[in-house]
Amino acid sequence: MKNYARVVVKAGTNVLTSKTQRLNKNVVSKLVAQLAWLHNQGIEVLLVTSGAIAVGRQVLDYNLNSPDVPSRQVLASIGQSRLMHIYQQYFSKYNLRVAQALITKEDISQRQGYLNIRNTLITLLSKKVIPIINENDVVAISEIQENIIGDNDSLSALVTNLVDADLLIMLTDTAGLYTADPKRNKKAQLIDKVAIINDEITKLANNNTNPMGRGGIAAKIAAAQLVTSSGSTAVIASGLTDN
Repeated sequence: MKNYARVVVKAGTNVLTSKTQRLNKNVVSKLVAQLAWLHNQGIEVLLVTSGAIAVGRQVLDYNLNSPDVPSRQVLASIGQSRLMHIYQQYFSKYNLRVAQALITKEDISQRQGYLNIRNTLITLLSKKVIPIINENDVVAISEIQENIIGDNDSLSALVTNLVDADLLIMLTDTAGLYTADPKRNKKAQLIDKVAIINDEITKLANNNTNPMGRGGIAAKIAAAQLVTSSGSTAVIASGLTDN
């Protein structure tokens, strides 16, 4: 990691819940430990996190896989502050300070909003504070509507470009991009490196969705394309693998 000065890490819902309907605090603890380690190596770290809806579902004991959009907004509203509190608790063990940033893609698309968010995030980093970023689901519903793939993947790519980060790491429940869907094809092989994202790579992307997560490999490939076109590096890796 010594070649990277600024890193954005995106943790999806399937990682943070270990593919269940409840936040796995053990996974969160290990994630925070690794981010703290990077921070202590002098690497600036930003975390783009999902999980607010899962935490809200846990609070209200919501056992529905696909509630309507207003319900998901309510769950996000309830879960977000609790999710931040959990992160705050774990980061405090390493004497690290965190800051919450709830943003939408619309905020970034506007010039003034872009500059305001960029200035805030970079100033936080300069003060050794770790920004924890999430989509503002109470305001923006595109990320939580059914049949819309995106999760926080595209947001993490936008943030990477926004702060000129060197590396985007998208943590998911698979090891990366395969030649076929590894859940359906036992002969599927992991592709270690993609030099160019062309039509062939795009076709390999799997659009399978999960009731708990809005993302998919297709969304991550699109995010990687956005990041690499700006000169940064993107990694898709399993967030359920140690270190």
